[in-house]
This record gives sequence, structure tokens and C-alpha cells, in this order.
Amino acid sequence: MAKPIIIDCDPGIDDAIAMFLAIASEELDVKLVTTCAGNLSLDTVTRNALQLLSFVGHDIEVAPGAKEPLLKELVVAEEVHGETGLGGIQLGDANYSVSKRSAWEAMRDVLIHSEQKVTIVAIGPLTNVALLLKAYPDIRDRIEQVTIMGGACDGGNTTPVAEFNIYVDPHAAKIVFDSGLPIQMFGLDVTMKVTILKHEIEAIRNIGNRTGELVAKMLDFYSRDDRVMGMHDPCTIAYLLDPSLFTLTPCHVQVETNSELTAGQTVVDRMSQLKNAEVAFDVERDRMVDLLYDSLKKLN
Repeated sequence: MAKPIIIDCDPGIDDAIAMFLAIASEELDVKLVTTCAGNLSLDTVTRNALQLLSFVGHDIEVAPGAKEPLLKELVVAEEVHGETGLGGIQLGDANYSVSKRSAWEAMRDVLIHSEQKVTIVAIGPLTNVALLLKAYPDIRDRIEQVTIMGGACDGGNTTPVAEFNIYVDPHAAKIVFDSGLPIQMFGLDVTMKVTILKHEIEAIRNIGNRTGELVAKMLDFYSRDDRVMGMHDPCTIAYLLDPSLFTLTPCHVQVETNSELTAGQTVVDRMSQLKNAEVAFDVERDRMVDLLYDSLKKLN
């Protein structure tokens, strides 16, 4: 039986590719897509999610969530993902409509009614997941695990110590990491090892379908010096499809919320006896790129 998942995201180029990976798989059953302000505004990322699902012809409920972080002003990443969030690409009008339910209401419904426990794949700021846990604490035992793209053990990409997703809403991240739920963290330590080289982008472009061409165009925008320097969000889905791709270490992860200098830092302690997350540190890059290529071939 396919593993039921909820994708909580802020598309975003790498979010888009993660969604395609999940949709192409027979091993995963995407029950719901929820959106959160992060890479761009909530309206923009929600529109992107609907357009991406329309592009590949998968009608999945898209429920919008938080418009801003819990306790701070929103920071976006337009310079990374472009004005549209998809590298400047215009996909046209979506065939599907946005849900009338909030992200956390829709999440709760999926969790309650699923025959199996559900994995939450959180590849944007963790605001929606934190709000879900605060609003409906009784549903925690319906969550199989929370698989997160965020954080870093050594250095950040938004400040010297903070990765973007955690920096945008460190207070939400702290709630999630302190929740006691099983967590897998895919931070910059591992995602920056998944480079995509120019010839690999060309191979994706020449798969022979619309999705391959779209992904190649997005990777063109994302690339610097003839390569994409890191495939972040797709690592979460790749792990669910093939855990053997990654090396994870049980650690204790704390999130800094008080210091202006280090806000959003994930303090990763490998030596602590109090483990609250499995943190990914290594990946078999070539095999992951092959997985991406093979998955995109299955779409239209």
C-alpha cells in the first residue's frame, strides 16, 4: 500500500521538483498539498501549486495556510526563484481551484480519516505544521513522521548560521522540533551535495515530455557556473522513496529564536543523549539524480 503523505510547501523551483517526484511515484499517495508564505507571498505560492498540479494533470486539494510567520515579518526569496517563483516561467491559468479550507483544517481531516498514519513532508517554513500541532494536539498520534527540508549543522544560506526555511519562522520551527514527533531533517549539509550538472540538465530537457522541458527550464534559472549548486526540497521525497540514498544520524536539534545575530540557527548536537531528530549528512548524489530522471520520465 502506498505511503500517504501531505506536502506542505512554498513553491519555489525545488518545491516544484519535489512535488513532481512525489506525484510520479507509485510508492507515495499525495493526499493533500498545503501552502505557506515563504519563497514568495501566500497567494503566489498557492497559485504556483495549483498551476504545477494542473500542468501534470493531478487534481489534489491545495489548501492555503499561513500568510506570515508566527511572530516576525515575512522574508521572501524572489531573487532565488524569480518573480513568479518558478524561474520567471508563466504556466497559465490553473485547471483546479483552491480549497475553501485552511491548511491546518485540511491536514487534520486527512490525518483523522487516513487508514494509515500520515507523513508530513514540510519543505517550506514550518508555520503551518506548528499551527496544526497547537490547534489540534490530539492528532499527533496520527502523524507517522515529519520529513523536513530545513536547517543546517554547519553554516547557513540566509545568514552565516541560518538556512532560509528555518530563518523565515524560527518560532514555528522550534515548536515542531520540540514536539516529540519523529523527525528527519534534510538541511544544507546534505542538500548542497546534490549538484545537478549541465549535461544532466540537458538529459532532463531531452526526456521527451513537457515535464522534462519545464524542469530543465527551471534548473536553467537556478543554475550558476553551469550547475545547480544544491537540490534542496527533492531530498525529502527521494528519502521516502529510497532511504538508502542518505546517511542520517540521530541528533538533538534546537532552534535559536532569541538572538538577533543567530536567529533561525539549528544547533545540532550529535553527542547529546536526548535525540529529537535524524539529521541527514550524506547522500549518494549520482543515484539521486538517476531517481529524479527516471521519475520525470513517468509524467506527461
